[in-house]
Amino acid sequence: MWRQIWEHLWTGHRGKTIGAAAGVLLGLIYLLCGLWHMLIFALIVYTGYYIGKRIDRGQTPIPVEDMLRWLMDKWRLR
Repeated sequence: MWRQIWEHLWTGHRGKTIGAAAGVLLGLIYLLCGLWHMLIFALIVYTGYYIGKRIDRGQTPIPVEDMLRWLMDKWRLR
């Protein structure tokens, strides 16, 4: 049963699986060090999941151009 679940996750959602696992790993490191609270842990896991989801969709992991365009439009002097 677990093997079927793992195969489904790996073949259909590889980026999300890797991203969430990386987020959990990094989050656990910070939790064990005692520097972060549970909300920061959840944020790290969600960020890994979000980046993995974008990879699964074939998009760039971090949309730098979109963010720069948004910032330039927002802070343009008029």
